[in-house]
Amino acid sequence: MAVFSSLGFARVPPSPRTALSSACSHSIKMCASSASPSESKKTVWVWTTNRQVMTAAVERGWSTFLFGSKDLGKDWSSTARINPLFIDGLEIFDEKKQKIAVISEVSSPGELELIQPDNVEVENIVIDFRGGWQVIPAENIVAAFQGCRGTVLAVSTNSTEAQALEQGLDGVILKVEDMDDIIKLKAKSQLMLTKATVSKVEVVGMGDRVCVDLCSMMRPGEGLLVGSYARGMFLVHSECLETNYIASRPFRVNAGPVHAYVAVPGGRTSYLSELQSGREVIVVDQNGLWRTAIVGRVKIESRPLILVEAKENGGDDTNSIFLQNAETVALITPEKGSSGRTAIPVTSLKVGDEVLVRKQGGARHTGIEIQEFIVEK
Repeated sequence: MAVFSSLGFARVPPSPRTALSSACSHSIKMCASSASPSESKKTVWVWTTNRQVMTAAVERGWSTFLFGSKDLGKDWSSTARINPLFIDGLEIFDEKKQKIAVISEVSSPGELELIQPDNVEVENIVIDFRGGWQVIPAENIVAAFQGCRGTVLAVSTNSTEAQALEQGLDGVILKVEDMDDIIKLKAKSQLMLTKATVSKVEVVGMGDRVCVDLCSMMRPGEGLLVGSYARGMFLVHSECLETNYIASRPFRVNAGPVHAYVAVPGGRTSYLSELQSGREVIVVDQNGLWRTAIVGRVKIESRPLILVEAKENGGDDTNSIFLQNAETVALITPEKGSSGRTAIPVTSLKVGDEVLVRKQGGARHTGIEIQEFIVEK
Protein backbone atom coordinates (compact mmCIF):
# COMPACT_ATOMS: atom_id res chain seq x y z
CA MET A 1 0.00 0.00 0.00
CA ALA A 2 1.30 3.44 -0.82
CA VAL A 3 2.03 5.78 2.08
CA PHE A 4 1.89 9.55 1.66
CA SER A 5 4.58 11.76 3.14
CA SER A 6 4.00 15.07 4.81
CA LEU A 7 5.14 17.10 1.86
CA GLY A 8 4.66 14.53 -0.86
CA PHE A 9 3.99 10.84 -0.96
CA ALA A 10 5.88 7.60 -1.16
CA ARG A 11 5.44 4.37 -3.04
CA VAL A 12 5.89 0.86 -1.72
CA PRO A 13 7.23 -1.09 -3.50
CA PRO A 14 9.29 1.24 -5.74
CA SER A 15 8.25 1.44 -9.37
CA PRO A 16 10.58 0.96 -12.38
CA ARG A 17 11.08 4.74 -12.41
CA THR A 18 12.91 4.79 -9.06
CA ALA A 19 16.29 4.55 -10.78
CA LEU A 20 15.51 7.73 -12.71
CA SER A 21 15.39 9.99 -9.67
CA SER A 22 18.94 11.28 -10.17
CA ALA A 23 18.13 12.25 -13.77
CA CYS A 24 15.19 14.32 -12.57
CA SER A 25 17.01 16.04 -9.69
CA HIS A 26 16.97 19.49 -11.27
CA SER A 27 13.20 19.74 -11.69
CA ILE A 28 11.06 21.69 -9.25
CA LYS A 29 10.64 19.44 -6.22
CA MET A 30 8.51 20.81 -3.41
CA CYS A 31 8.20 17.73 -1.24
CA ALA A 32 10.27 15.75 1.17
CA SER A 33 10.31 12.01 1.51
CA SER A 34 10.62 9.80 4.52
CA ALA A 35 13.97 8.56 5.63
CA SER A 36 13.77 5.35 3.64
CA PRO A 37 15.43 4.63 0.29
CA SER A 38 12.37 2.71 -0.89
CA GLU A 39 10.07 5.66 -0.26
CA SER A 40 10.92 7.92 -3.17
CA LYS A 41 10.70 11.67 -3.17
CA LYS A 42 7.53 12.93 -4.81
CA THR A 43 6.34 16.26 -6.14
CA VAL A 44 3.02 17.85 -5.19
CA TRP A 45 1.68 21.02 -6.84
CA VAL A 46 -1.71 22.46 -5.92
CA TRP A 47 -4.13 23.89 -8.49
CA THR A 48 -6.99 25.80 -6.87
CA THR A 49 -8.88 29.08 -6.70
CA ASN A 50 -9.96 28.50 -3.08
CA ARG A 51 -8.00 30.50 -0.51
CA GLN A 52 -8.84 27.98 2.25
CA VAL A 53 -7.30 25.23 0.15
CA MET A 54 -4.21 27.37 -0.35
CA THR A 55 -3.92 28.07 3.37
CA ALA A 56 -4.34 24.39 4.29
CA ALA A 57 -1.71 23.37 1.73
CA VAL A 58 0.83 25.95 2.93
CA GLU A 59 0.30 24.91 6.55
CA ARG A 60 1.11 21.34 5.52
CA GLY A 61 4.29 22.24 3.65
CA TRP A 62 3.17 22.42 0.02
CA SER A 63 4.19 25.70 -1.54
CA THR A 64 3.92 25.32 -5.33
CA PHE A 65 0.60 26.55 -6.78
CA LEU A 66 -0.80 26.73 -10.31
CA PHE A 67 -2.79 29.79 -11.39
CA GLY A 68 -4.80 30.68 -14.46
CA SER A 69 -4.83 34.31 -13.32
CA LYS A 70 -1.71 36.34 -12.58
CA ASP A 71 -3.79 38.61 -10.34
CA LEU A 72 -4.73 35.71 -8.07
CA GLY A 73 -1.13 34.51 -7.94
CA LYS A 74 0.08 38.01 -7.01
CA ASP A 75 -2.61 38.34 -4.33
CA TRP A 76 -1.77 35.03 -2.68
CA SER A 77 1.98 35.68 -2.88
CA SER A 78 1.41 38.74 -0.69
CA THR A 79 -0.14 36.64 2.10
CA ALA A 80 2.11 33.57 2.09
CA ARG A 81 5.53 32.59 0.78
CA ILE A 82 4.59 30.42 -2.18
CA ASN A 83 6.07 29.38 -5.52
CA PRO A 84 3.47 30.55 -8.10
CA LEU A 85 3.29 28.94 -11.54
CA PHE A 86 1.07 30.22 -14.33
CA ILE A 87 -0.89 28.24 -16.92
CA ASP A 88 -1.05 29.55 -20.47
CA GLY A 89 -2.83 27.10 -22.76
CA LEU A 90 -0.89 23.85 -22.52
CA GLU A 91 2.24 25.42 -21.04
CA ILE A 92 3.26 26.38 -17.51
CA PHE A 93 5.56 29.30 -16.71
CA ASP A 94 7.22 30.64 -13.56
CA GLU A 95 7.28 34.26 -12.36
CA LYS A 96 10.21 35.05 -14.66
CA LYS A 97 8.17 33.82 -17.64
CA GLN A 98 10.42 30.80 -18.09
CA LYS A 99 8.63 27.70 -19.35
CA ILE A 100 9.02 24.95 -16.79
CA ALA A 101 6.35 22.43 -17.85
CA VAL A 102 4.08 21.34 -20.69
CA ILE A 103 0.62 19.78 -20.37
CA SER A 104 -0.41 16.72 -22.37
CA GLU A 105 -4.14 16.02 -22.45
CA VAL A 106 -4.81 12.28 -22.64
CA SER A 107 -8.18 10.55 -22.97
CA SER A 108 -7.20 7.05 -24.16
CA PRO A 109 -4.31 4.56 -24.07
CA GLY A 110 -3.71 5.33 -27.73
CA GLU A 111 -3.19 9.03 -27.06
CA LEU A 112 -0.78 8.16 -24.25
CA GLU A 113 1.37 6.17 -26.68
CA LEU A 114 1.64 9.19 -28.98
CA ILE A 115 3.40 11.27 -26.33
CA GLN A 116 7.14 11.52 -26.97
CA PRO A 117 8.52 12.60 -23.58
CA ASP A 118 12.16 12.72 -24.73
CA ASN A 119 11.24 15.34 -27.34
CA VAL A 120 9.93 17.76 -24.72
CA GLU A 121 12.32 20.64 -24.08
CA VAL A 122 11.31 21.18 -20.44
CA GLU A 123 11.96 18.97 -17.45
CA ASN A 124 8.37 18.75 -16.17
CA ILE A 125 5.63 16.92 -18.06
CA VAL A 126 2.05 17.22 -16.83
CA ILE A 127 -0.50 14.57 -17.86
CA ASP A 128 -4.13 15.69 -17.73
CA PHE A 129 -6.36 12.62 -18.03
CA ARG A 130 -9.49 13.82 -19.80
CA GLY A 131 -12.42 11.50 -19.20
CA GLY A 132 -10.80 9.90 -16.15
CA TRP A 133 -7.45 8.24 -15.53
CA GLN A 134 -9.17 4.89 -14.83
CA VAL A 135 -9.57 4.25 -18.57
CA ILE A 136 -5.79 3.93 -18.89
CA PRO A 137 -4.14 0.92 -17.20
CA ALA A 138 -1.41 1.80 -14.72
CA GLU A 139 1.14 -0.34 -16.59
CA ASN A 140 0.54 1.75 -19.74
CA ILE A 141 1.41 4.89 -17.81
CA VAL A 142 4.62 3.36 -16.45
CA ALA A 143 5.65 2.03 -19.87
CA ALA A 144 5.01 5.35 -21.63
CA PHE A 145 7.44 7.25 -19.41
CA GLN A 146 10.03 4.61 -18.58
CA GLY A 147 13.39 6.12 -19.47
CA CYS A 148 12.05 9.67 -19.49
CA ARG A 149 14.65 12.20 -18.39
CA GLY A 150 12.04 14.59 -17.00
CA THR A 151 9.65 14.71 -14.06
CA VAL A 152 6.18 13.38 -14.87
CA LEU A 153 3.16 14.60 -12.92
CA ALA A 154 -0.51 13.67 -13.28
CA VAL A 155 -3.46 15.96 -12.60
CA SER A 156 -5.66 14.54 -9.84
CA THR A 157 -9.03 15.88 -8.67
CA ASN A 158 -9.05 14.32 -5.18
CA SER A 159 -6.77 12.68 -2.62
CA THR A 160 -7.94 9.14 -3.49
CA GLU A 161 -6.97 9.60 -7.14
CA ALA A 162 -3.63 11.08 -6.07
CA GLN A 163 -2.78 7.98 -4.05
CA ALA A 164 -3.59 5.70 -6.99
CA LEU A 165 -1.81 7.80 -9.62
CA GLU A 166 1.51 7.92 -7.78
CA GLN A 167 2.50 4.47 -9.02
CA GLY A 168 4.99 4.94 -11.83
CA LEU A 169 4.95 8.75 -11.76
CA ASP A 170 7.06 11.38 -10.02
CA GLY A 171 4.18 13.29 -8.49
CA VAL A 172 0.74 14.84 -8.81
CA ILE A 173 -0.97 18.16 -9.36
CA LEU A 174 -3.84 18.22 -6.89
CA LYS A 175 -6.62 20.16 -8.64
CA VAL A 176 -9.19 20.65 -5.87
CA GLU A 177 -11.51 23.25 -4.36
CA ASP A 178 -12.17 21.38 -1.12
CA MET A 179 -9.63 21.67 1.69
CA ASP A 180 -10.63 18.19 2.95
CA ASP A 181 -8.64 16.70 0.07
CA ILE A 182 -5.55 18.52 1.30
CA ILE A 183 -6.13 17.34 4.87
CA LYS A 184 -6.75 13.73 3.82
CA LEU A 185 -3.61 13.60 1.69
CA LYS A 186 -1.46 14.98 4.51
CA ALA A 187 -3.04 12.66 7.05
CA LYS A 188 -1.50 9.67 5.27
CA SER A 189 1.99 10.78 6.24
CA GLN A 190 3.36 7.76 8.04
CA LEU A 191 6.65 5.95 8.55
CA MET A 192 7.13 2.31 9.39
CA LEU A 193 8.47 1.97 12.94
CA THR A 194 9.67 -1.29 14.44
CA LYS A 195 9.59 -2.60 18.00
CA ALA A 196 13.01 -3.36 19.47
CA THR A 197 13.94 -4.91 22.78
CA VAL A 198 16.67 -3.29 24.86
CA SER A 199 19.62 -5.68 25.17
CA LYS A 200 22.18 -3.44 26.87
CA VAL A 201 22.25 -0.31 29.04
CA GLU A 202 25.71 0.82 30.10
CA VAL A 203 27.01 3.99 31.69
CA VAL A 204 30.05 5.22 29.76
CA GLY A 205 32.27 8.31 29.95
CA MET A 206 31.82 11.95 29.05
CA GLY A 207 30.94 13.12 25.56
CA ASP A 208 29.78 16.15 23.63
CA ARG A 209 26.02 15.86 23.39
CA VAL A 210 23.67 17.93 21.22
CA CYS A 211 20.40 19.55 22.29
CA VAL A 212 18.26 20.42 19.27
CA ASP A 213 15.87 23.33 19.88
CA LEU A 214 13.16 23.63 17.23
CA CYS A 215 11.00 26.52 16.05
CA SER A 216 7.98 24.27 16.72
CA MET A 217 6.37 22.75 19.80
CA MET A 218 6.28 18.98 20.17
CA ARG A 219 3.58 16.92 21.83
CA PRO A 220 3.91 13.85 24.07
CA GLY A 221 4.91 10.91 21.90
CA GLU A 222 6.92 13.01 19.41
CA GLY A 223 10.67 13.18 18.92
CA LEU A 224 13.59 12.86 16.52
CA LEU A 225 15.03 9.76 14.84
CA VAL A 226 18.62 9.42 16.05
CA GLY A 227 21.16 6.60 16.05
CA SER A 228 24.81 5.65 15.95
CA TYR A 229 24.13 3.74 12.73
CA ALA A 230 21.91 4.86 9.85
CA ARG A 231 20.56 1.31 9.47
CA GLY A 232 18.52 1.66 12.65
CA MET A 233 17.54 4.88 14.41
CA PHE A 234 15.84 5.32 17.78
CA LEU A 235 12.88 7.62 18.37
CA VAL A 236 14.20 10.02 21.04
CA HIS A 237 11.45 11.84 22.93
CA SER A 238 11.28 15.62 23.30
CA GLU A 239 11.52 17.33 26.67
CA CYS A 240 7.78 18.15 26.60
CA LEU A 241 7.09 16.07 29.74
CA GLU A 242 7.30 17.54 33.21
CA THR A 243 9.97 16.11 35.54
CA ASN A 244 10.97 16.59 39.17
CA TYR A 245 14.07 18.51 38.16
CA ILE A 246 13.25 20.81 35.27
CA ALA A 247 10.31 22.54 33.59
CA SER A 248 8.88 21.25 30.33
CA ARG A 249 10.70 22.38 27.19
CA PRO A 250 8.45 21.07 24.38
CA PHE A 251 10.65 22.58 21.67
CA ARG A 252 13.76 20.58 22.66
CA VAL A 253 15.19 17.13 22.03
CA ASN A 254 18.32 16.13 23.94
CA ALA A 255 19.29 14.02 20.97
CA GLY A 256 22.68 12.43 21.57
CA PRO A 257 26.39 12.97 20.89
CA VAL A 258 27.93 14.85 17.98
CA HIS A 259 28.69 11.73 15.90
CA ALA A 260 25.09 10.44 15.83
CA TYR A 261 22.87 10.47 12.77
CA VAL A 262 19.55 12.34 12.75
CA ALA A 263 16.84 11.97 10.09
CA VAL A 264 16.28 15.03 7.89
CA PRO A 265 13.93 15.60 4.92
CA GLY A 266 14.63 14.15 1.50
CA GLY A 267 15.46 10.63 2.66
CA ARG A 268 18.75 11.83 4.15
CA THR A 269 20.57 11.83 7.44
CA SER A 270 22.77 14.47 9.00
CA TYR A 271 25.31 14.32 11.80
CA LEU A 272 23.97 16.05 14.89
CA SER A 273 27.13 18.17 14.85
CA GLU A 274 26.15 19.52 11.41
CA LEU A 275 22.75 20.88 12.48
CA GLN A 276 22.42 24.64 12.76
CA SER A 277 19.76 27.35 12.78
CA GLY A 278 17.56 27.14 9.69
CA ARG A 279 18.11 23.44 8.93
CA GLU A 280 15.11 21.11 8.81
CA VAL A 281 14.65 17.84 10.68
CA ILE A 282 11.90 15.23 10.75
CA VAL A 283 9.65 15.10 13.82
CA VAL A 284 8.04 11.66 14.23
CA ASP A 285 5.37 10.48 16.65
CA GLN A 286 4.65 7.14 18.30
CA ASN A 287 2.45 6.03 15.37
CA GLY A 288 4.99 6.93 12.67
CA LEU A 289 3.19 10.14 11.60
CA TRP A 290 5.80 12.76 10.74
CA ARG A 291 6.32 16.36 9.80
CA THR A 292 9.24 18.66 9.23
CA ALA A 293 10.44 21.32 11.67
CA ILE A 294 13.04 24.07 11.50
CA VAL A 295 16.03 24.07 13.85
CA GLY A 296 16.15 27.28 15.86
CA ARG A 297 19.27 26.60 17.92
CA VAL A 298 21.76 23.84 18.69
CA LYS A 299 23.54 23.46 22.03
CA ILE A 300 26.65 21.25 22.32
CA GLU A 301 27.87 20.59 25.85
CA SER A 302 30.00 17.95 27.57
CA ARG A 303 27.81 15.56 29.58
CA PRO A 304 27.91 11.97 30.99
CA LEU A 305 26.58 9.42 28.51
CA ILE A 306 24.72 6.10 28.52
CA LEU A 307 25.07 3.47 25.77
CA VAL A 308 21.80 1.80 24.77
CA GLU A 309 21.58 -1.20 22.46
CA ALA A 310 18.37 -2.83 21.24
CA LYS A 311 17.54 -5.74 18.94
CA GLU A 312 14.59 -5.59 16.59
CA ASN A 313 11.89 -8.05 17.58
CA GLY A 314 12.13 -11.03 15.27
CA GLY A 315 15.45 -9.86 13.81
CA ASP A 316 19.19 -10.18 14.43
CA ASP A 317 20.28 -6.56 13.90
CA THR A 318 21.48 -4.65 16.95
CA ASN A 319 20.88 -0.90 17.00
CA SER A 320 22.94 1.46 19.10
CA ILE A 321 22.64 4.98 20.50
CA PHE A 322 24.45 7.10 23.09
CA LEU A 323 22.32 9.48 25.17
CA GLN A 324 22.92 11.85 28.04
CA ASN A 325 22.52 10.17 31.42
CA ALA A 326 19.61 12.35 32.57
CA GLU A 327 15.99 11.87 33.60
CA THR A 328 14.85 14.36 30.93
CA VAL A 329 16.15 12.10 28.13
CA ALA A 330 13.77 9.34 27.07
CA LEU A 331 13.11 6.81 24.32
CA ILE A 332 9.63 6.44 22.87
CA THR A 333 7.87 3.13 23.44
CA PRO A 334 5.36 1.24 21.25
CA GLU A 335 1.83 2.59 21.61
CA LYS A 336 0.72 -0.58 23.34
CA GLY A 337 4.05 -1.50 24.85
CA SER A 338 4.33 -3.55 28.00
CA SER A 339 5.48 -0.49 29.96
CA GLY A 340 2.18 1.30 29.36
CA ARG A 341 4.10 4.56 28.99
CA THR A 342 4.68 6.97 26.11
CA ALA A 343 8.41 7.08 26.79
CA ILE A 344 10.97 5.64 29.21
CA PRO A 345 13.66 7.91 30.68
CA VAL A 346 17.13 6.47 30.07
CA THR A 347 17.72 6.56 33.83
CA SER A 348 14.90 4.00 34.22
CA LEU A 349 15.65 1.98 31.08
CA LYS A 350 16.46 -1.70 31.60
CA VAL A 351 17.15 -4.80 29.53
CA GLY A 352 13.89 -6.22 28.19
CA ASP A 353 12.12 -2.88 27.75
CA GLU A 354 10.57 -2.23 24.32
CA VAL A 355 11.36 0.91 22.35
CA LEU A 356 10.66 2.13 18.81
CA VAL A 357 13.29 2.17 16.05
CA ARG A 358 13.27 3.04 12.37
CA LYS A 359 14.91 0.38 10.20
CA GLN A 360 16.52 1.57 6.95
CA GLY A 361 19.44 0.96 4.60
CA GLY A 362 22.94 1.04 6.02
CA ALA A 363 25.47 2.61 3.64
CA ARG A 364 25.51 6.43 3.55
CA HIS A 365 27.66 9.03 1.83
CA THR A 366 27.16 12.68 2.83
CA GLY A 367 23.84 11.63 4.34
CA ILE A 368 22.52 9.97 1.17
CA GLU A 369 21.93 6.22 1.02
CA ILE A 370 24.20 4.44 -1.46
CA GLN A 371 24.38 0.88 -2.73
CA GLU A 372 27.72 -0.12 -1.28
CA PHE A 373 29.16 -2.73 1.04
CA ILE A 374 29.78 -1.26 4.47
CA VAL A 375 30.37 -2.55 7.98
CA GLU A 376 29.65 -0.34 11.01
CA LYS A 377 30.36 -1.47 14.56
